[in-house]
Amino acid sequence: MGLHVVPESAQSITNRSGYDNQPYFINNEQLVFTSKAKNGSSDIIMYNFSNKKFTNMTRTPDFSEYSPALTDCGQYISAVRVEADGNQRLWLYPINMGEPELLYDDIMPVAYYGWFGNIAALYVLGEPNKLIFPYGKTDLQPIAFEVGRSIQARPKTQTIAYIDQSKPTKTSSGTTYTLKAYDTKKRQLITLGETLEGSEDFIWLDKHRVIMAKGKDLYMNYLNKDRGWEKFASVSLPGYGDISRLALSPKKDKLVLVMERLVN
Repeated sequence: MGLHVVPESAQSITNRSGYDNQPYFINNEQLVFTSKAKNGSSDIIMYNFSNKKFTNMTRTPDFSEYSPALTDCGQYISAVRVEADGNQRLWLYPINMGEPELLYDDIMPVAYYGWFGNIAALYVLGEPNKLIFPYGKTDLQPIAFEVGRSIQARPKTQTIAYIDQSKPTKTSSGTTYTLKAYDTKKRQLITLGETLEGSEDFIWLDKHRVIMAKGKDLYMNYLNKDRGWEKFASVSLPGYGDISRLALSPKKDKLVLVMERLVN
C-alpha cells in the first residue's frame, strides 16, 4: 500500500472529558483543532508537536468557533463562528493573532466547508440545505443538497470531493454513501465510488487513495483500481474507543485521530 502505521506509536495529544475535535494540520509540526471550554464556548487551539505546547488562536469567550482549516495563502486559520445572534459564518483568524475578518458576509448559516484554492465550498443550512461553490458574489454554484461533514480538495486535480448522502444504502455492517467530486473548472460532478460502511469522514493520501475509519480500524481505497476498501491498520489506546475523524500531516508522517473517550 505504501503506507503503514508504526506499531505501539499511538499517544494522546489531549485527554479530557471535554470536546476536542475537528483536527487539521496547518504545517507538518502544527495542528489546529476545536476545543470546548467549561463555559460552553469553543475556541480554535493550535498544538505544536515540537514543543508539545498549546496556543488559543481565537480567544472568544462570547462566541464559538468550529472546523478550523488553513487558507490557501497560509496567513489565516479559517473557522465557522457561531455569532451572538446565532448566525454561522466563515471567519478568518490571522496566524499572527491580529483581528479576525469576516468572509462571505451574506452566506449563512454555514455548517461545513472545504477549501479549493482561495475559494471555500460551503454547506449552507436552509430549505433545502445545499453545498455551494461561490465563484463570485452573484455566482453561487449549487453542487449538492445532502452532504456529509467532510469536504476535501482532491490532491493534484481541479476537483473538490464530498460525501453525497442523498441515496444511502443500508448494509449489515452499516450505511454507505457515495463519494463524489465537483470539477471546479468544468462545473461537472464526478462519481468516485462508495464510502466505507458506517463511516462519514475521509482524508486523501493522494489523488487516487482515500482513507476512512471504522471502529478502531483504518481502511484505504484505490479509486483507480477495483479493490474496494482494504484494512491497513488498527489503533488502540487504553480508555478510547471508535475513531470518528482523521487528519494527515503534509509529509504523511503523522496521523491524528479523534477517538471516543470511554467513561469508566
